[in-house]
Amino acid sequence: MSRIALLGATGTIGRATAQALVDAGHDVVAMVRREPGAPLPGVTLRRADPADPVSLMHDGFAGEHFDAVVSCMASRTGVPRDAWAIDHKAHSHALALAERCGAGHFVLLSAICVQKPLRAFQQAKLAFEAELIASGMRYSIVHPTAFFKSLSGQIERVRSGKPFLLFGDGTLTACKPISNRDLGAYIAGCLTEPDRWNKVLPIGGPGPAITPREQGEALFALTGLPPKYRSVPPGFLGGIAGVLSLAARLIPPLATKAELARIGHYYATESMLVLDPANGSYSAALTPETGSDTLFDHYRAVLSGEAVPDDRGEHAVF
Repeated sequence: MSRIALLGATGTIGRATAQALVDAGHDVVAMVRREPGAPLPGVTLRRADPADPVSLMHDGFAGEHFDAVVSCMASRTGVPRDAWAIDHKAHSHALALAERCGAGHFVLLSAICVQKPLRAFQQAKLAFEAELIASGMRYSIVHPTAFFKSLSGQIERVRSGKPFLLFGDGTLTACKPISNRDLGAYIAGCLTEPDRWNKVLPIGGPGPAITPREQGEALFALTGLPPKYRSVPPGFLGGIAGVLSLAARLIPPLATKAELARIGHYYATESMLVLDPANGSYSAALTPETGSDTLFDHYRAVLSGEAVPDDRGEHAVF
């Protein structure tokens, strides 16, 4: 058993990671800004603001010893101000406190999209990853592919008889979706599996890779409804971003909406798979897999009422 400081425990992946750490027998202290919406069994909660280094030091770590720090913390929107405050600066404070409290391992949940960093949140994540690697502390940096929650937004559209929306013909991108439970278990395993130490770890769920078109086909098959699709030009969100950027010169708050549109365009046009360094293309074969939960099993569970789709927040494209 190890004593673990957990950041980001109130998010969907953070909750699953907390459960996996408790199931593995660890003593988990979650440092949260607000009370979680549902209990975290077996977890000690401390109210601390990770974005405030004084609060994190006094209310979170409190001068106590921890064997490891696990962070599932991420900015909510991904816009530059939030990204650099949370994805970089707050993590830098957490790393400094991890060193002070004697932690020997820092496990970081990052994202596979940082391998092609076109947006501020990706650059902020990479900046902290570089700090962590250079710190000399043992690290595990996890780069997951798409989450189930990000691919479940059209379930109600299809169930209500509306067409499934696609960018282009729906085969432009692909991913190996990973469930909260499987990712949480993988993150917890980084503490005890030496082959995950001092590495950047891309990881997906069980294959094969799935395109948006195949997601739509599965939903129509599961609902028994006739397939209906509507194609959106791949540059649609990019065009919206351009218009909003111009309008932001007169109405500054629109700059945030423009960045969210750019983030949406990124996810709509880039695969969440490992980039093959040999040819610069995305490769399903090079993307490792873990777990047993499949996206289509998740669709069945949501359609039957056994599961409820997670709130996709600011990064919802549809």
